[in-house]
Amino acid sequence: MARYTLAIDQGTTSTRAILFDDHMHVAGIAQQEFAQHYPASGWVEHEPDDLWETSVATVRRAMKEKGVGPGDIAAIGITNQRETALVWDRRTGEPIHRAIVWQDRRTAAFCSKLKGEGHEAAITAKTGLLLDPYFSASKIGWMLDQVKGARARAERGELAFGTVDTYLLWRLTGGLHVTDATNAARTLLYDIHANRWDEDLCALFGVPPRMLPEVRDSAGDFGETQAELFGAPIKIRGVAGDQQGATIGQACFTPGMVKSTYGTGCFAVLNTGETPIASKSKLLTTIAYRLNGKTTYALEGSIFVAGAAVQWLRDGIGIIEEASQSGTMAEGADPTQDVYLVPAFVGLGAPHWNPDVRGALFGLTRNTGPRELARAALESVCYQTADLLEAMQADWAAHAPKDGETVLRVDGGMVASDWTMQRLADLLAAPVDRPEVKETTALGSAYLAGMDVGFYPPPEQFADRWRLERRFEPSMSAGERERKLAGWKDAVRKLLA
Repeated sequence: MARYTLAIDQGTTSTRAILFDDHMHVAGIAQQEFAQHYPASGWVEHEPDDLWETSVATVRRAMKEKGVGPGDIAAIGITNQRETALVWDRRTGEPIHRAIVWQDRRTAAFCSKLKGEGHEAAITAKTGLLLDPYFSASKIGWMLDQVKGARARAERGELAFGTVDTYLLWRLTGGLHVTDATNAARTLLYDIHANRWDEDLCALFGVPPRMLPEVRDSAGDFGETQAELFGAPIKIRGVAGDQQGATIGQACFTPGMVKSTYGTGCFAVLNTGETPIASKSKLLTTIAYRLNGKTTYALEGSIFVAGAAVQWLRDGIGIIEEASQSGTMAEGADPTQDVYLVPAFVGLGAPHWNPDVRGALFGLTRNTGPRELARAALESVCYQTADLLEAMQADWAAHAPKDGETVLRVDGGMVASDWTMQRLADLLAAPVDRPEVKETTALGSAYLAGMDVGFYPPPEQFADRWRLERRFEPSMSAGERERKLAGWKDAVRKLLA
């Protein structure tokens, strides 16, 4: 009898395989980092084989270390970095180019051209997204135009496109070409209201529709693994993009609930129920999940640099050796210095959406040192979150319940820092809840898979099982908070100018 579900969590800098028991507790975990490739300024790529090989290797290691066989696993769920685009040969499975990562800005000029021609409003009306190189469509067109013969091959039906989930599913199953609604919704090619690929959008971005995968519910039949991979076939029954996976893993099933995930980037998602709300604040309208053919929508704000700011402290300027040191250093910073880092290393995401600006430091003095830089990096994530929630509240105000306070559920690597979470609560003037199970992205995909095979209960019962590890209550004075937020807004305004 099956005792576990297994999540493949394929992220931007590493891949993890996580076993969850029947109580949805982590029972085993394996992780492996892989190389990032930066062939030009603003370009970010992954080797497709790295995504595949680390997925298989971590699954095998997690199973081996726990003594788990394929018969012990009820189902596999997949969660993945979104918007990252891959194109491969249908016959051989050979990619035509490295994967172009969601952070990549190489198609900014093309997107600006389409904006100048007045296409953005129609695109947003169908997809809920902004016209930005962040999303997959312009990446696909770039590969077809830059790789010799690729466009002709695509027109003949010889090439397949997929986000990372689709590519992994193709290889795990031996050729099944499918995705789920949450990943399809991040391509700029999917009509989130009609729940189908849109031919006009495909034509606009130069993407032959026959390249695109079949779109399925987030919980359902995604085939089974080839027997030789893990000893016997294992069902794959759940797929969700990483931020939607975290929304499910945080049990945000009720309209008005909001979660924020702090990984390489930061992503806040607000469940809006069956109503897709058009944002007036440059947020994204997207699909939170689709179950039994019923679509639940969300507002999302995307920050490109969160944990990447801490990586910059470690790898870029070398003032820390481990990410965990950043909170301690920030705590020791000079409180009389107001240093602001606007971490626009690859442009600014929501609510600004400017791919061309680059990062800057404001307020440096002769006494500014490593501690002040560490605090500025961690605070930059809090300030950006405050911008997102301010925009969300503006869009959601007409639909929000009349009573009830805003509580932010958080997850991701950065939430282990008590200092950062307390500063987040202080700058938001709202409680911040950290869950017992911090692997919420993986939990969401494992839950989808387990629910589909009857291993886990329906959503309302899952929500009852969610457990709080710690709540951070705001303690900063209103005057101090307003002063610090004003300084941040001034820094962003100067950068954008």
